[in-house]
Amino acid sequence: MLIPVVLSGGSGTRLWPLSREHHPKQFLPLVGRETMLQDTVRRLEGLGPTKPIIVCHENHRFIVAEQMRQIGAEPAAIVLEPVGRNTAPAVAVAALAAIRSAGEEAMLLVLPADHLIADVPAFLQAVQAGLAAAAEGRLVTFGVVPTAPETGYGYIRRGAGAGPAFPIAEFVEKPDAARAAQYLASGDYLWNSGMFLFGARRYLDELARFAPAMLEATTAALDAATRDLDFLRLPTAEFARCPSDSIDYAVMEKTHDAVVVALDAGWSDVGSWSALHEALPADADGNVSRGDVVTEDSSGCYLYSSGRLVTAVGLRDHVVIETKDAVMVAPKARVQDVKNLVAKLKAAGRTETTLHREVARPWGSYDSVDSGQRFQVKRLTVKPGATLSLQMHHHRAEHWIVVSGTAKITCGDRVFLLSENESTYIPVGATHRIENPGRVPLHVVEVQSGSYLGEDDIVRFEDNYGRSNTVG
Repeated sequence: MLIPVVLSGGSGTRLWPLSREHHPKQFLPLVGRETMLQDTVRRLEGLGPTKPIIVCHENHRFIVAEQMRQIGAEPAAIVLEPVGRNTAPAVAVAALAAIRSAGEEAMLLVLPADHLIADVPAFLQAVQAGLAAAAEGRLVTFGVVPTAPETGYGYIRRGAGAGPAFPIAEFVEKPDAARAAQYLASGDYLWNSGMFLFGARRYLDELARFAPAMLEATTAALDAATRDLDFLRLPTAEFARCPSDSIDYAVMEKTHDAVVVALDAGWSDVGSWSALHEALPADADGNVSRGDVVTEDSSGCYLYSSGRLVTAVGLRDHVVIETKDAVMVAPKARVQDVKNLVAKLKAAGRTETTLHREVARPWGSYDSVDSGQRFQVKRLTVKPGATLSLQMHHHRAEHWIVVSGTAKITCGDRVFLLSENESTYIPVGATHRIENPGRVPLHVVEVQSGSYLGEDDIVRFEDNYGRSNTVG
């Protein structure tokens, strides 16, 4: 039985300010109308009626669940990591879970959630080729047929053979420009895609040989895992003891049974703004524009507006990204350095590296519209049928104004309805809750006032989403 494993970790710092720690690139619609995660799960439909195991950080659990609900997908499991430990432990947990649910014959197709594949039939054909090799006990990786002397990817040199699964001669780290050109000219090198196919038991056997401490820790973590709503939550103590390593370093570079299947399917890891520019159709001047953008005598640029008008005059080969709370400008040749910029912002304690101004919540979202001394204004959007937690605050009072929809309000012992253009006041220390009993989104303007307005000033008494007195 083939079980896809979708790895939805990572923070996507090179696509800042659009991608952020609590809402990274796999949850963004970078190429089409659906997000990268949704596209990844969609392309699995060609493999038949199989349900994926999705592995993600616990902070992203509600985003993953909501995006799966939007496309009507039902994962076999959503496994929550309390801390990141790279790809090898994530796949080990998935392999153990797959064997427990589907038996020893389970096969795993391991896919990152944030890759673009333009030619899905070619991808599915490569998977079928890999299945034959995996059935013989091989550990398959997919190597992308290179189209340019790319220095941002690792390479795989394939050995002699008849194919379609070739023995791997060596894994090669990211080369400089001259060596990358040699790799492209030789025809023996493929880009390392980070996608794999192998038997679940076969992978665990190799892990036991080359990384026994990792297998021991992941087994203990899965044994102690707990069900939380639709999620499988790994315990922090057990999983944090697991060594951190990639599948390549932990297994693939050490095993004698690794093979590579060539993949020519319009692949990109969309790992930078320049890569995204190349993946999208451009206008006659080579510009890719998203949102409200106007250019004059500009070429070769990627320009993104989340709302405000973005204009450019005489700009060449640049990236301009506008979000509600940040603007980033960089030459396309320097976009790999965006991660250094993010590190500098994080060192300065800037929250823009972690959160967008509009923050997703399991009940909907809130947008921090304005703030000042002892006040803050937010716009709440509550999904139909959704309910905020029953809570109270020690340091702030709140005023709620319904802009559209109908709100069911709890304030102390009172429960009542508010319609459009109606408002209410929540005193400091009062238990309160907002519910949306309607069939359309509820929009509420919330004005907070008090001595402390942080999101951690929440005492939760009831919560439909299993959250305790923590931010989120």
